[in-house]
Amino acid sequence: MYDIAIIGAGPAGASAAIFAAKAGKKTVVLDNDKSMTKRAWVENHYGVPEISGPDLIETGKKQAAKFGAELVTAQVTDIQKTDGGFRLDTDNGSYEAKHVIFATGVATDLAEKIGLRTKPGTEPRIKTVIEVDANGKTNIDGIWAAGTVAGVSVHTIITAGDGAKVAINVISELNGERYVDHDVLKK
Repeated sequence: MYDIAIIGAGPAGASAAIFAAKAGKKTVVLDNDKSMTKRAWVENHYGVPEISGPDLIETGKKQAAKFGAELVTAQVTDIQKTDGGFRLDTDNGSYEAKHVIFATGVATDLAEKIGLRTKPGTEPRIKTVIEVDANGKTNIDGIWAAGTVAGVSVHTIITAGDGAKVAINVISELNGERYVDHDVLKK
């Protein structure tokens, strides 16, 4: 049983995984390797002069793995409520987690299939997004959404920040108190 299962390893999903794994939460990232960031060239990401989308994705995955997140290439096909959380069925086996974070970019089919409320997107070419509250919670307790699929701007720096925000909120809920992750400069 994982604490947190994240669907999608783009900027939102990988960022959520970095925070979750670094906080000591057992984290799995299920990714179908179809991120729209893989087609991007990025020059507007704070702290990064320029980077290709594929390199940004690989860097994010490596950071998440460094802290202990398990990365699995798989397409999630269904999610079922269980006594302890959720079972995520994929084309590569099943996974159980207490909480699920959707970070699926433009993909909302699975969200709609399992009963998550959606609404029209406001970004250009983003037709539908998952309806979330300010913390990233959906209408199903224990399922969260972050990044473009949650209605934030498609820009990688914004989706990455939203993934971090949602992960902090999930970690805080798991811990029963507000979680903060601040490192200090090493001498």
